[in-house]
Amino acid sequence: MICPVVLCGGSGTRLWPLSRKALPKQFVPLIDGQSLLQLTLARLKLLQPAGDAAAGPRAVCVAAEEHRFLVLDALQAAGLRGEVILEPVGRNTAAAMALAALRAPAHELLLFCPADHHIPDAAAFAAMVQQASAAAHSGAIVTFGVHPSFPSTAYGYIEQGAARGDGSYAVARFIEKPDAARAQALLLQGDVLWNAGIFLCRADVLLAALQAHAPDILESCRRAMAGATQDEVFIRPEPAAFRACRAESIDYAVMEHCQNVAVVPFHGRWSDVGSWNAVAELTPADAQGNRIVGAGLAVQAQGTYIHAPHRPVVALGTQDLLIIDTPDAVLVMERSHAEQVKSVVAQLEAQETPQAAQHRKVARPWGWYDSVDAGERFQVKRIMVRPGAALSLQLHHHRAEHWIVVKGTAEVTRGKESFLLTENQSTYIPIGEVHRLRNPGKTDLEMIEVQSGSYLGEDDIVRLEDRYGRQDG
Repeated sequence: MICPVVLCGGSGTRLWPLSRKALPKQFVPLIDGQSLLQLTLARLKLLQPAGDAAAGPRAVCVAAEEHRFLVLDALQAAGLRGEVILEPVGRNTAAAMALAALRAPAHELLLFCPADHHIPDAAAFAAMVQQASAAAHSGAIVTFGVHPSFPSTAYGYIEQGAARGDGSYAVARFIEKPDAARAQALLLQGDVLWNAGIFLCRADVLLAALQAHAPDILESCRRAMAGATQDEVFIRPEPAAFRACRAESIDYAVMEHCQNVAVVPFHGRWSDVGSWNAVAELTPADAQGNRIVGAGLAVQAQGTYIHAPHRPVVALGTQDLLIIDTPDAVLVMERSHAEQVKSVVAQLEAQETPQAAQHRKVARPWGWYDSVDAGERFQVKRIMVRPGAALSLQLHHHRAEHWIVVKGTAEVTRGKESFLLTENQSTYIPIGEVHRLRNPGKTDLEMIEVQSGSYLGEDDIVRLEDRYGRQDG
């Protein structure tokens, strides 16, 4: 029995403007309308024995509090039962893995997987994990390495040692991300692998390794889990104890110091989708090396990638450009600058540019809203509410709202009255009136909301009752 642990942290700022703090790359529908997290969970489902769905949680996710419902949606879409451990703050992979190991039975095999990797051959991935299980059962921490296809400077490397006789190989050494010349030399060396950042081990083995090499991280996590609370599938470590934990990757904290570490090579396609160059490689190129997603058009262009899902974007006479269009931000850069996007996002954050962290379209546990227009004293939103879902019972001190149903059925609570609205019907919510919107139907509810007033910020919401336990947002 192998329990997958999906590490859902990370801000994905190198894929801005598609990936942002409020909706990092692992949650963005990036490949054929599916997110990398959805694809990861579907891949991990192959490790679950047939007919075992009712035996208990088959996946554990470690994620940020603000992304909890995005993770829950992905688990439900994949047909997996599971728990979600919610980190109060990000503390890198060593702490995230420690939280999951402290929650697990001592001898359970845990497969730690980042949520944002793309591995098209799910069957080959499952076979690789099964190959590693004997070494993991025997007490090794097994890491996985990918045969390099080019001299990458974006990945760390693992030098592969002698065969261990259990389907794995010894790890001769871990190698930091190299410069271009060093990466070329490593590729020619022939016995090195890209470090995929995926690990398989028993829970007690990982905890012992943390105790030996990073006891302070383990102690902080132990205290956090001792004071944890549970709300259905959500596990919340005690915030103060977890904030006291230092942030470090599992590679630095444990792997580079631990003796009993093995590696299993993976021969299939793999990408950490860590830059726009990596995203571009997921789309087939035309004869001129152009790669187009959506409504892009490359004319007299070479080596140009266009991501244009919403409207026509034309590149005329360009060469080696990456063009990413979203409803509220556009990024144009030369391919060689793809690794610098993170610094650009930091600059935008320093300027307090809202688009640095937030999309125009915002996910909510009940559905989403899209701010399509705004001006002095008004704002227009498109709102989608899932079947059976409801917004909080709330009021606003500074704005009134006009609701127009364009699809589905809305159940409206306004003051002491409750009534239904169907397609092409509307209502008005005065300033200060208690109200709620619910979808009682079996199809999505879509509506237009026109807000008017002196202040239209999202913090002008007084929640009186909320089924999702939110205080704000």
